[in-house]
Amino acid sequence: MIEVVLFHHVQGLTDGVRAFADDLRAGGHAVHTPDLFDGGMAASLEDGFAITKRIGSDVLDERADRIAADLPDALVYAGFSWGAAIAQRLAQTRPGARGALLYEACLPVTGEWAVGPWPAGVPVQIHGMDKDPFFALEGDLDAARELVEVAGPELAEVFTYPGGGHLFTDRTLPSYDAAAAELVLRRSREFLDRLG
Repeated sequence: MIEVVLFHHVQGLTDGVRAFADDLRAGGHAVHTPDLFDGGMAASLEDGFAITKRIGSDVLDERADRIAADLPDALVYAGFSWGAAIAQRLAQTRPGARGALLYEACLPVTGEWAVGPWPAGVPVQIHGMDKDPFFALEGDLDAARELVEVAGPELAEVFTYPGGGHLFTDRTLPSYDAAAAELVLRRSREFLDRLG
């Protein structure tokens, strides 16, 4: 059994995020789903970004850090979009990470915007749509490909899916793509099973 902490996207801890976590749990893994918005939900991405601005990035980072500190060191850090950035930061800065599952976002691992180097020996999967305006067209896909170069293909994998939807794995949102989400789930379970 692998312990996973799964951070929600900018629209909050939706039933779709909870359902994805349940699907990972069905594979025999322990999945923690913290609510960084304390119950706040957003009807749109824009509303979600307004929530993050209102709460403040420092407060949100502190909440994520406290949650991670209360869990075992040997975690897989996972997250959707905005939550993937939190998961990646923790995977790169907290000792003991077992791996990372980054859905629809990836931060640079080199250059001035990098959180720091990718930790040696930590496997990662990155998933996103090939025409997603946030993932594919704002540099996240490029950052993901760079991560594969830095970490090596034996540790890092990037999977792209045809389409332009963002948050396509959340079955409660209009952008949901059932076929692509099922493939993301299968690959994620295989990733976790390899770590076990």
